[in-house]
Amino acid sequence: MNTDSSATAPDQLSFTLEPNDARHLAMLCGQLDAHLRQIEQRLGIQINARGNQFLLKGPQNNVIAGRELLTQLYSDVCQGVGLSPESLHLHLQQADLESLTEASGDSAVEAIQVIRTKRASIKPRGKNQQGYVRTIKQCDINFGVGPAGTGKTYLAVACAVEALLEERVRRILLVRPAVEAGEKLGFLPGDLSQKIDPYLRPLYDALYEMLGFETVNKYIERNIIEVAPLAFMRGRTLNNAFIILDEAQNTTREQMKMFLTRIGFGSTAVITGDATQIDLPRGSQSGLTHASNILTGVEGIGFTWFANKDVVRHPLVQRIVEAYDAREDSTTHLDQSQR
Repeated sequence: MNTDSSATAPDQLSFTLEPNDARHLAMLCGQLDAHLRQIEQRLGIQINARGNQFLLKGPQNNVIAGRELLTQLYSDVCQGVGLSPESLHLHLQQADLESLTEASGDSAVEAIQVIRTKRASIKPRGKNQQGYVRTIKQCDINFGVGPAGTGKTYLAVACAVEALLEERVRRILLVRPAVEAGEKLGFLPGDLSQKIDPYLRPLYDALYEMLGFETVNKYIERNIIEVAPLAFMRGRTLNNAFIILDEAQNTTREQMKMFLTRIGFGSTAVITGDATQIDLPRGSQSGLTHASNILTGVEGIGFTWFANKDVVRHPLVQRIVEAYDAREDSTTHLDQSQR
């Protein structure tokens, strides 16, 4: 949408955003230009806007990055993606100056289109999220591996909902192993369904956000959406379905093999997990780490590896993940030195 750009000085850059739509431009700039001030503070530049004409002043790399960010954000806004101070903060948190500058060059990865669902439009952020969505659309079996807060499950659910609405699949299956941090199902109140529901709550929440409460419940009643524990998958063949296995680090080797061999014709499977948060009994190898070791490079199976920099939650989440990783690394080195 950057249709007319010219550098008027080494530290100054002017450009035009098209189409010239007053409502979308107001959403981009924010109330009293709050969004522009937020970008100025983060990138250390000055932004002057008059209609769809923008003038950026500051260090050369920073103004180039600012132009790229504003162009990306305006494209999102015009496609129906909402912009708020919180979402802009996440854009700036995830998309650092270096990646923004790279994105403005010819080597930039082809932009992923917005994922459209009934109630929300979702835009993957950064190269890893874009590559993840692109791989899901290209491969029948996909692994998304990395720390909490990187959007692995949320984007997988978004792709599943989009595929269902476009009638590329007939149903969605959401699966999780019923293993959590020290909790036993027998100690939870209620029948089996009520015992399982708390473990599947993040999947329900994503569905409600994208489809609405009434639509989700209607689809569940008609078995168009099925939410089930992993143990219920044995013996089934899943055709024309979009299957998501969440928290896959808590599967055993046998469970992972069982799940992967359920995949039928016309189906897509996405397996997500964080190999640093395994809650299996001591001595049990995670099916996620085992599958990652033996299936990487197999044709038709895609892997996306997320890192701490891909965390798109509150900035404290990224710092927490990094602090734990640093402590675990130092503990490992200490243990090795004592042997």
